[in-house]
Amino acid sequence: MLRRDLLGASAAMVAMAAGPAAAQAPFELAVIGFQMSSETHARAANAAAAAARAKGWNVTLLNSEGSLPKHAEQFDALVQRKPGGIVVCMGKPTEADAQFAAAAKAGIPVITIMSGSSPHTLFDVAVNEYQVGAQAALWLLGRMNYRGALLTVRFEGNAATRIRGKVLDVVLSENQAVTVLGRHAMARTASWQEDVRAGMQALLLRNRGRYEGIWASFDGQAYVVDDLLQAQGAKKGEVSIISVDGGKETYRRIADPESTLMATVAIPFEEMGRRATAAMESIAVRKQPVASVTAGPYLLLEAELVDQSNVARYLAP
Repeated sequence: MLRRDLLGASAAMVAMAAGPAAAQAPFELAVIGFQMSSETHARAANAAAAAARAKGWNVTLLNSEGSLPKHAEQFDALVQRKPGGIVVCMGKPTEADAQFAAAAKAGIPVITIMSGSSPHTLFDVAVNEYQVGAQAALWLLGRMNYRGALLTVRFEGNAATRIRGKVLDVVLSENQAVTVLGRHAMARTASWQEDVRAGMQALLLRNRGRYEGIWASFDGQAYVVDDLLQAQGAKKGEVSIISVDGGKETYRRIADPESTLMATVAIPFEEMGRRATAAMESIAVRKQPVASVTAGPYLLLEAELVDQSNVARYLAP
């Protein structure tokens, strides 16, 4: 009887010792960046992962390398592993609907960043792209005094850049003293820089001296245009150029007197990553309702127009 009592007491002590350790097991967060070679994808994903590590969580950071099959494969593997939560940066909820649905069925909370809404996710952390498009368009037309001609370089293969272009068209429809002299539509290709360079070089040469503004749907396109204009000897302020995204290279160019890039609408990608992780803690760890974080399918953050008047603040260490 005494031996059985001792064994029972020992088992109870082991269970008590194991209980707190199990309760304190770190939360596991998986972060998927759709294409980490893209600065914006990497900024959001790395910020979400860093914020999670700072909380003592276990973090898995994956790169889909811009491949939908790999994106789906990584998602499938995560669903089988069942982490505490998943953050997807610039993902494809429509194309990977089956994977998002499987995560929801498995009870895994998913938050996306700049990916669009899905019935299978908690919400998408984003900016109001209609507002972003209006900021960019109105800054450019203001610089042109609402008259003259401009060139545009667009990308229809992404919802955000497509919306920005549509908003520009609406603004132009109400300001008909401004005309679009030429436009280049960027193809979805691995060598997109060469695509933009070839298309815009032809437009710039053909219309030299005939335009006052250039609108680019994202900063990478503006870099190519800036390089082309500098090679032609253009000076800052001769042509007003605006794009969207923000980042160290963009701010450097805005401040650089040799660069022709004038402004961008800065999207807070790092803050998006941090907010996604904080929201996951509130909902998945503290078990607070989703409505305590945001109402509806989006958690919208503010984007700010950055030009020479305020770029020093963004360049500060």
